[in-house]
Amino acid sequence: MNRRHFLALSAAALAGRAFAYPVAGRPVRLVVGYPAGGGTDVQARMLAQHLAPILGVPVIVENRPGAGTMIAATEVAKAAPDGHTLMYTPASTLAQLPQTMLAAKYEPLRDFTPVAQVALGPVVLVLHNSIPANNFAELVAYAKKNPGQLNYVSQGIGTSAHVFGEMLGKQAGVDIVHVPYKGASDVAKDFVAGRVHLQFASSSAAAQLMRSGQVRLLGVVAPKRTELFPTLATMSELGIQGMDMDTSLGVIGPAKLPPDVIAKVSEGLKAIMAMPQVQAEFRTGGVEPRWAGSAEFAETIRDSHAAWGRLLAAVNFKKQ
Repeated sequence: MNRRHFLALSAAALAGRAFAYPVAGRPVRLVVGYPAGGGTDVQARMLAQHLAPILGVPVIVENRPGAGTMIAATEVAKAAPDGHTLMYTPASTLAQLPQTMLAAKYEPLRDFTPVAQVALGPVVLVLHNSIPANNFAELVAYAKKNPGQLNYVSQGIGTSAHVFGEMLGKQAGVDIVHVPYKGASDVAKDFVAGRVHLQFASSSAAAQLMRSGQVRLLGVVAPKRTELFPTLATMSELGIQGMDMDTSLGVIGPAKLPPDVIAKVSEGLKAIMAMPQVQAEFRTGGVEPRWAGSAEFAETIRDSHAAWGRLLAAVNFKKQ
């Protein structure tokens, strides 16, 4: 995973021959690794709606859910580098999953071109109201008093929520039980019902859970406090170290995207994310608008990949 090689890819294959982009009348596919209707899908459709007139061709969102976005990512990695197949995804698709999932068959820092970041969506520690703890310190005290009685939920072995829970248990010195699920909808349903107690949720999921009135937010996984939840302390502030990576969302494509493709899509996304109505919709959905160009997005992914490597080593996590 050569840093110089990865950043060079993010700037595109400079030796590539220029061509007209996009090809007239040919749609651009924006692949999403989640089912229709979820937060990431809604954001992708908003981007597609505004990107289409900028590019002058239809931009069609295609949902390829499964394996924690790896099915979608594998498809995009194998696509032709012509800008007609892109993916809207959390950076964890490249930074985390290949380090935790044996099923990941792509090389994250080689097989993709980061095009642009559009938002930050920090992970939030959420607790069900049935647990008598009003803050993180009370949660730890409760868990120590009731070892093995508190559980935390994830969308599967090796997902970020699973690993964050492992780190929380280790550093706080508490025995909490992991309950893996296969899908986000079942997680949300059982969490609201109180059948599971604790989860590290995406910011968009946390915003939805808050509206249920059944949960409390206790902390945020981020290097600093976020404008979305300004009163929430970071996990580092709460005494849990190593969980301080940004969770960015953006558009990626296959390796060797030509420079003009990167520039056209990236600048289009920059214009879209400057629109007040788009910013408002993103914030309502629980993510913070934050555009960054290809090189900066590539650096963010590389740094996050390294941070995940350190975190996984700290909990002695083995690929599964």
